[in-house]
Amino acid sequence: MKNKLYSYCALIAIFIAVVISSNLLVFAQHNHQGHDLKSQSAGPSGANNEKLFPVLMDKAMMSMNSGMKAAPMTGDPDHDFAAMMIPHHQGAIDMAKAELLYGKDPLLRRLAQEIIINQQQEIEVMHMRLKKNQTRVAE
Repeated sequence: MKNKLYSYCALIAIFIAVVISSNLLVFAQHNHQGHDLKSQSAGPSGANNEKLFPVLMDKAMMSMNSGMKAAPMTGDPDHDFAAMMIPHHQGAIDMAKAELLYGKDPLLRRLAQEIIINQQQEIEVMHMRLKKNQTRVAE
């Protein structure tokens, strides 16, 4: 029962952290470029922004691919799945953040918000399972 309560509390904390960090990212981007926050969050407003979006997407893909390739493979399907999916999910989060910064479509922006929340929660679950399975193997 305590483990379930701990898991729920951890997921709520992650949700709050993701919402705050997403808002801080948009705010920092706004302050850095000196643009109107509404136009910044609603999508690209100039050539500079149009160039930044593909850079962010490429960076997310490169980081995801290198993280997946670097994930330690043990032969244990549960471990190996989680180890590779963590950087995969982080890549989705990074891409969703770029969508929130530059995307215009309200439906896609909402989807990006959901991706950030859901994928971060799933990453936390995978980290907890990796840690639990590591403890079990050590016993």
